[in-house]
Amino acid sequence: MAVAENATRPGGRTARVRADVLKAVEAELAEHGYDGLTIDGVAARSGVHRTTVYRRWGTVAGLLVDLLAAGVDDSWAPTDTGSLEGDLMKLNREIHDALAVAPSLTVAVISSSFRTPEAADALRAFWEDRYTRSAVVVQRAIDRGEVPPDTDPQRVLMTATAPIYHQLVLLRQPLSRVAAEQYARDSAAAARAGIYGH
Repeated sequence: MAVAENATRPGGRTARVRADVLKAVEAELAEHGYDGLTIDGVAARSGVHRTTVYRRWGTVAGLLVDLLAAGVDDSWAPTDTGSLEGDLMKLNREIHDALAVAPSLTVAVISSSFRTPEAADALRAFWEDRYTRSAVVVQRAIDRGEVPPDTDPQRVLMTATAPIYHQLVLLRQPLSRVAAEQYARDSAAAARAGIYGH
């Protein structure tokens, strides 16, 4: 559920230009943050002429919005490990790895989204998409009879994943992968106990 890098995009020259530019946005944003993200820097890194970047994206905010839109268009799906605990642990490992790496594209995108209303809206749409896709891990657990049929996927996912964001993004303090996995175990245990019923 972290911000996806190198989202799958269709072929063709226009798509290649978009892919090159967004890959450059990822790199520039991770290295320099929103304040260091410029059209000229993205053009230079991507090899796409600056007038093309200006014409298509217009502003730095436009680049960030399109980066998040590409994340919604990607093919990411949560892994099916055969158990709710396993699925949540895998999800938390992915989130932890995306947030704990330095520099972190995910942290840079989250921070940048507070800078413009358009980026904030795009990030909200990205998270809604990720939570919708991730809900399948709870549905699979319901189908297996592992958790009660009225289990609320949003509550399970928020309980499992939110502490990682809280620790690494808000508090900016270290969190081990083991601790991230434990939050997944705790959430799965609570779901099995029927804590997250509607």
